[in-house]
Amino acid sequence: MVNDTLTCSRSIPIVRAAAAILIMVSVWGIVGCAAEQKYQVEYEPPSSFLLGPEDVLTVTVWRNQDLSREVVVRPDGMISMPLIGDVPAAGVSTDVLAKRIAERLVEYMGNPTVSVQVKEVKSYYIYVVGEVTKPGKYPLQSYATVLQGISLANGFTPFASKNKMHVVRMVRNGTGRMEEVRIPVGYDDLVAGKSKVGNFILRSGDTIVVP
Repeated sequence: MVNDTLTCSRSIPIVRAAAAILIMVSVWGIVGCAAEQKYQVEYEPPSSFLLGPEDVLTVTVWRNQDLSREVVVRPDGMISMPLIGDVPAAGVSTDVLAKRIAERLVEYMGNPTVSVQVKEVKSYYIYVVGEVTKPGKYPLQSYATVLQGISLANGFTPFASKNKMHVVRMVRNGTGRMEEVRIPVGYDDLVAGKSKVGNFILRSGDTIVVP
């Protein structure tokens, strides 16, 4: 009986330790999954261009020259139009913006026909910093991938830790606030097609960091 009691008392700490390890492993797994779900990557460009600050637009209201004009998307994402004032433009396509303007103009004219065209793309840009030949900001006219971003910076310097490269991106979290996430993109795995995230499309404002 004494031996059985000693055996049980000794096994209790072992059981507790094993339970603690299982809990820690479970927590790490949850954290790992949460970290992976913080960002999403795309491998194809969006089907339609989404407007952003500094884009130059031509707004045409059919048979109304006074309302037709060239406008610039402001830093707050709005454009200013006669009669209707500010209209949200950032983050939507030209078709959606034209519909918004037409809906607002109904108050002043019957069945307005509105078209919106992008005259100059200025909202899409990326940064490449660190051990690259030409670090800096790169305004682009079309969507670029990670590898294309590196080529824009003329490749790496001799001191680059290219397999520790990552992309810094700002995303909106569950509370609606912006937060920074870092997407690891080791260069050798990327070129060999073994990268977990692949050669994804960069979003405007993304920063490629080469330590």
